[in-house]
Amino acid sequence: MNWDDTTDTGADAERLVGAVADREDQAVEAALRPKDLGEFIGQEKVREQLDLVLRAARARGATADHVLLSGAPGLGKTTLSMIIAAEMGAPIRITSGPAIQHAGDLAAILSSLQEGEVLFLDEIHRMSRPAEEMLYMAMEDYRVDVIVGKGPGATAIPLELPPFTLVGATTRAGLLPPPLRDRFGFTAHMEFYEPRELERVVHRSANLLDVEIDPAGAAEIAGRSRGTPRIANRLLRRVRDYAQVKADGLITREIAHAALAVYEVDERGLDRLDRAVLEALLKLFGGGPVGLSTLAVAVGEERETVEEVAEPFLVREGLLARTPRGRVATPAAWAHLGLTAPRGTGSGQQDLFGA
Repeated sequence: MNWDDTTDTGADAERLVGAVADREDQAVEAALRPKDLGEFIGQEKVREQLDLVLRAARARGATADHVLLSGAPGLGKTTLSMIIAAEMGAPIRITSGPAIQHAGDLAAILSSLQEGEVLFLDEIHRMSRPAEEMLYMAMEDYRVDVIVGKGPGATAIPLELPPFTLVGATTRAGLLPPPLRDRFGFTAHMEFYEPRELERVVHRSANLLDVEIDPAGAAEIAGRSRGTPRIANRLLRRVRDYAQVKADGLITREIAHAALAVYEVDERGLDRLDRAVLEALLKLFGGGPVGLSTLAVAVGEERETVEEVAEPFLVREGLLARTPRGRVATPAAWAHLGLTAPRGTGSGQQDLFGA
């Protein structure tokens, strides 16, 4: 059970298969989070490397190096930050990049840190530039310069900081400036989970939630979870509700299948929006290529919703391709919807490489 606390008020936050956390997710995740690296499921390489970093720091009696965690929402960045604090026996302070709009906001947080404390900065790439520049000095020299006064009479007062560990989390590592990335002693990229790992996540969560589930039921939920533990746990809760109302409470493959059919999540994890995009692309435009704006109008959604919410998963699943001439369906998309590609179109394959 590895999730992040990233919240969003956009379309993705309203979807059952959305990876950002809503209020219900946050409440449940607090009880389900693993407390140490031994309980953390998946991300084997990251766990092994991070364990070495933390053990070495404890052996030296030093503060752990600054840590940068990147990856999609819901994979465990917030959970790992809490585990880092627990493993180091230190308190943790949690904030986010969008909440730090001025250098003074960051200075107030940094000046109140205790020695060895862990500062978790979510969505670090969205921090303001002045605060970012102040963070450089804080991370490297454990010092910040506080500006007092304005204009020619302004003076910089150096403020010494106690050693601390910054854990930065980002869903878009490419937006971080190189000087900031270089100041992290350990960086790790969180990968999507394999179905077997998600089955373990589902079993563990079911046990903590006192839900009866058999292996086939756990496998059914895991297979529709888009490689994301947060989604797996959300689907588990909805299937639990169905099992309690429509059956005897035990989650089997049949119960999970029936429950997720009610919630319109198919066997590959596609929901109503995903299928609407594919159906429009295939049925209205013959598999493409078609422009993003035209596709968005066809499904009755905003352009940004289609591009940022639906397309990333469809591309990752190999169901849709982005080309210079527009969006193109792959043969897998036709097969998934049980449709036959028109003769002579090649399912848009001539456009996959911009030809």
